Amino acid sequence: MDIRRTVLWMIFSFSLLLLWNNWQIHNGKPSLFGPTPAATTSEPQAAANNGATPSVPNAPVPATAAPSVVPGAAAPVAARSEEVVITTDVLRLTFDTMGAQLVRAELLKYPATGQPDKPTVLLDRAAGLNYVVQTGVVGAPNGQSFPTHQTPFRVVSSERQLTGDSLVVAFEGESGGVKVTKTFTLHRGRYDIDVRHDLANVSAAPVSPALYLQLERDGNDPADTSSFYHTFTGFAVYSEQDKFQKITFSDIEKKKANYIKQSDNGWIAVVQHYFATAWVPPQGKPRTNELLEVQKNLYAARSIEAVGEIAPGAASRVDSHLWVGPQDQKAMAALAPGLELVVDYGWLTIIAKPLFKLMTWLHSILGNWGWTIVALTVLIKAVFYPLAAASYRSMARMKQVAPRLQALKEKYGDDKQKLNAAMMEMYRTEKINPLGGCLPMVVQIPVFISLYWVLLASVEMRGAPWILWVHDLSIRDPFFILPAIMMATMFLQIKLNPTPPDPVQAKVMMIMPLVFGGMMFFFPAGLVLYWCVNNTLSIAQQWSITRAMQRKTEAAANR
Repeated sequence: MDIRRTVLWMIFSFSLLLLWNNWQIHNGKPSLFGPTPAATTSEPQAAANNGATPSVPNAPVPATAAPSVVPGAAAPVAARSEEVVITTDVLRLTFDTMGAQLVRAELLKYPATGQPDKPTVLLDRAAGLNYVVQTGVVGAPNGQSFPTHQTPFRVVSSERQLTGDSLVVAFEGESGGVKVTKTFTLHRGRYDIDVRHDLANVSAAPVSPALYLQLERDGNDPADTSSFYHTFTGFAVYSEQDKFQKITFSDIEKKKANYIKQSDNGWIAVVQHYFATAWVPPQGKPRTNELLEVQKNLYAARSIEAVGEIAPGAASRVDSHLWVGPQDQKAMAALAPGLELVVDYGWLTIIAKPLFKLMTWLHSILGNWGWTIVALTVLIKAVFYPLAAASYRSMARMKQVAPRLQALKEKYGDDKQKLNAAMMEMYRTEKINPLGGCLPMVVQIPVFISLYWVLLASVEMRGAPWILWVHDLSIRDPFFILPAIMMATMFLQIKLNPTPPDPVQAKVMMIMPLVFGGMMFFFPAGLVLYWCVNNTLSIAQQWSITRAMQRKTEAAANR
């Protein structure tokens, strides 16, 4: 088998892999190469509702009393809404007193893409983005309504700015004989918020309410989504029983969503590139998870938990946690089991997680994420050096016998059977494995794919500078210097490899650097930096091994 057949075999195998991957995605299963892209839908239609979208639960399972509020119920027309802005060292949050909803969240430590003087806006209620956090109480007797996210609340705390280690923000609302106090406790340097609901029965009869925690979002991709690579945007549900489950907006719309409905542990979340919001209800208490399409291009994830019977004059308390911020794996893992899995590396998580830990350790030493990528690439190349050396030796031998292969082709012409027999005899004599240059590289592919997703998904890359012109490793190189270097190194690698005997194949190989280099013009600088370093080290290894074999051959010939 000659090098042409080897290349064709690899192309055929890779094509089959891509076809199988696309079939998996078509049938709603996760991509083999990482997160499935979110469905892109039309612009949200609920921005003008002032947050009063028809998404109140109509079945507070497992509540004992039937609710009086159903989907489609309008908010009180005469209710007055007021916005309350709360600021910490890392967050600027805007609450709406209509339902005490969290309607805007700005991440002060993370500049917006392309706007370094402005913070990233994660939550908002505006044209182009409808993404809010809500809670409420359901289960009122027929004809009544307990306080929901469509009920007027009033702010009862006075502090608006974090001055110490924590800041408490409280809201009160009353309806249907139940007074609800929502208390949000924010902490310095943290994105997790302690949320307490105090339910007081101010009526003359016992009540059996249920509390819901809700995340509501439109189905649009984030504004800075790339056209050249995709990351997951959608809902996630976690439980000890079924572990991490991703659900796309399109699956919810088509009523094909598969997730755990009943549980007493876990959390619900909205996931997008680099950032997430999540509700972590009380653990060990039965609850119902529900994902639904509220209206066209507007979706909700909610957890509903029965509070139990509350006697007249009595009260009950429910403590939960809310995450609003970056996908900080360490902090999220400390908040709830499995919450760090929102950083989804797909089917290669078993390899990607150790790579990320190694990268984090290197950064603790080097203090720069760009140099961390360089060091990590060097370490990976060192680990795979034996395999790479075997591959380069095989390619070097193939290059040495290329003139003899050409002579055999000219000798046997169109007699393929004799040509193949002569080639196999030469391979045995020279101890050459035609696949020797390919198989060692195939073994490394899972590691390279894992590293690709680690670099693409890690929020640590966002806004991280390297040197000189590279000020943000998560966006493309502003001057395209790294892509140009990558193209040059790919050309050099091809020159070091044996020239394909087929002229058409040779031309295709020379076009590949232009194609891949052109793609890299739009990829994050951190990924292109990795490929540049990897190619440079590969060239050095290949040149060194090839030179050593040439010297060995020359020495043997001079004896």
